[in-house]
Amino acid sequence: MLLRVTYPEVAVEDYYPLLSPQLVDELKSLAHEVKDLRFVHLNSTAIGGGVAEILQSLVPMMNALGVHTERVVINPPPQFFQVTKKLHNTLQGAEGTLSKDELALYLNTIQDVANDMQQRSLDADIWFFHDPQLLPLASMLPKQPNETRLWVCHIDLTAPNQSVIDQLLPLTSAYDGLVFSLDAYVPAGLDPSLPVFIVPPAIDPLTDKNVPMSEAEALKIVSKMGVDPKRPLITQVSRFDLWKDPWGVIDAYRIARKEVAGLQLALLGLSQAIDDPESLQVRDQVAKYAEDDPDIHLYFDATGLPVSIDRVVNAFQVASQVVMQKSLREGFGLTVAEAMWKARPLIGGDVGGIRIQVEDGVTGYLVKSPEECAQRIVSLLKDPELRTRMGRAARESVRQRYLLPRLAVDYLKAALARRANINCQSGLNGYRPNGFADLEHLRLEDAAPAKAAVKVRAKRSKGRSAA
Repeated sequence: MLLRVTYPEVAVEDYYPLLSPQLVDELKSLAHEVKDLRFVHLNSTAIGGGVAEILQSLVPMMNALGVHTERVVINPPPQFFQVTKKLHNTLQGAEGTLSKDELALYLNTIQDVANDMQQRSLDADIWFFHDPQLLPLASMLPKQPNETRLWVCHIDLTAPNQSVIDQLLPLTSAYDGLVFSLDAYVPAGLDPSLPVFIVPPAIDPLTDKNVPMSEAEALKIVSKMGVDPKRPLITQVSRFDLWKDPWGVIDAYRIARKEVAGLQLALLGLSQAIDDPESLQVRDQVAKYAEDDPDIHLYFDATGLPVSIDRVVNAFQVASQVVMQKSLREGFGLTVAEAMWKARPLIGGDVGGIRIQVEDGVTGYLVKSPEECAQRIVSLLKDPELRTRMGRAARESVRQRYLLPRLAVDYLKAALARRANINCQSGLNGYRPNGFADLEHLRLEDAAPAKAAVKVRAKRSKGRSAA
């Protein structure tokens, strides 16, 4: 039921030219404070999706800082993800509820995970259990006196289905603290004595998806994928999901192209996540809605790409004059920060985590309808100076607020804040059973940052406190 994910080593110093000196000092200080503790992150998928993407960068970076950090993923049967996708949708406000059989499958699967963990004597000083898939786990494991267990919820709980959240809220009492991306996501009815930490996610600026790419290279890649590099391009990067509103994006494109000759739209949904069984069905519905328009480019199958998925995403974000994330619900939306990091103005749905990333009229626009989205597309495409000004402001906003080292600082602060309230002297320092080493492991060789690009960036940033 468990897989240990391991990574190549990374050089944490490569991040420093992009950060303020104050953040670098804080990161080093906190890392030194926890150097004798073991951190473990558990989530439900090894690759694909925002949580997996964050952890595949965060874990090796923490180890490079000298903080002993492991990542473990569960390996449940496929029907588990059918249930947890329904759980995800209802927690974001969809109608419905879990049947008795679905609830039993959900809880029994996590009980199997708990049994496996106990048999292997897995231990840690600080545990991070990510998202609703793993929420029941803490209540099923015996608690060691000096353990700290934090549950991290990455989804949009602004207006959850009340019947479902009422089923889940009691499970939070087994944790020492809860982590949400926004204040607005903290559900009513929590135990008031349970600490809550607000920690927005962040992107890794050193991965292939986010390192600098020239416009010429980007245009060459998108051209190989059927896009005309000589005509304007707008893009939304996200899995094919009901909450991402691909139909609304197509509506906005159809309105905008009446004023922008030759406009093209790319819907880039090359997700490798195995926890989203609805994505193929949504893709088929969107393809039908596109009505064989040759200028609407849908990408779903990751086979046969000219470069890696991360390089393809990078290329489309760089080659596009405007990038969108017109979601109806959005826990955070890493693709928003990714596009802004490339100095592209972002048009996003006026919801959830997009609101805290996009400053309306400064780094992009927040919209509530396809018509408003189309209006903003046209204004940006017709005003290159506006695009440039907004793009620069967007990149600087991400540099200051949404890069990976800031996320590491926030996680360390949350962990230390809880340990300060737990009566312990030394945690689990000293002897460790070899349970983690004995786990079947998956080595993600391609999860390390692109070293050549990192070195170029570090040279360009030499002598500056921030990029």
